[in-house]
Formats: sequence, structure tokens, C-alpha cells
Amino acid sequence: MYVFDTGSYSKLKHYYPQVFGSLWRHLGALAQSGAIVSTREVRRELGNGSPVPYVTEWLDANAQMFATPTADELQFVARILAIPHFQSIIGEQQRLTGMPVADPFVIAAGAIRSFTVVTEEHFKQNAAKIPNVCQHFSVPCINLEQFMAQEQLSF
Repeated sequence: MYVFDTGSYSKLKHYYPQVFGSLWRHLGALAQSGAIVSTREVRRELGNGSPVPYVTEWLDANAQMFATPTADELQFVARILAIPHFQSIIGEQQRLTGMPVADPFVIAAGAIRSFTVVTEEHFKQNAAKIPNVCQHFSVPCINLEQFMAQEQLSF
């Protein structure tokens, strides 16, 4: 069971459906079964980028993945942000302009549901990145390539 971050959905644009049809079918089955979820904020972040038609169509067809945070998830976000070092997970520009911020919600969804977070961010010592926060709270965290290997996908 997985919670996808914005970057992992964005990276899917490199996997053309005509070539990687089995990947898209597998993702669709996982999304329909509830094994892949995400957050409303991820969907909002994806709307700020350059749309790729086949990715956008797939996301629209699987819109049920993008849930509104539960009360437990909101409480977990508060736990993350209670740690001064992790407060920088919300960038200054995001705070000043009201841009969507998905990262703490993705982590919270993973923690509360006991799902693995899938992100393209990398662990950086002393940083407030998704893998760092996940490690602090013992939330499993992998990237898209590791997800594909874990799901035993091959092309």
C-alpha cells in the first residue's frame, strides 16, 4: 500500500502508455483497489505544472486517490510541524503565496494508514525532506524505481 508524492506522479510522464502499458494497467488496478492513494494537496500541486495529457487523463480517471486529510492525518501534520527543524518542509514562497504544500500531508497519510511513501526526494543529512521526516517517524519511504521493483514490474 502506497502514498504517492507529486514528484513520483510527475515522473510517470517518462513512461509512455503505448510502451509501458503493463505499468499503467498495474497502477490503475492498484488505484482502483485503494492500494495507491495520495492527498488533495498533491492533486493541487500537479495542477500547477505543465500537463501531460496521458498522465492528466489517468489522474482524472483515478481521482478517488486524492483524499481530503482525516482528523488523524491533520493531527500527525501538527506533530511534524511541532518539530522546529521540520517546519521548513513548508517553503517560504509557499507560505507567502498560498501555493499548495503536499509533503507533510503525504507523510501523515503514510503514517496513519501504515502505507509506504513514494517520493523522488532524496535523503539529505539535516534536511527537512520527505525521506528525513519519514525516517524520523519510522514511515517507510521509497522512490518510483523502488516501487516498481517492490511490485515486481518489468518491461
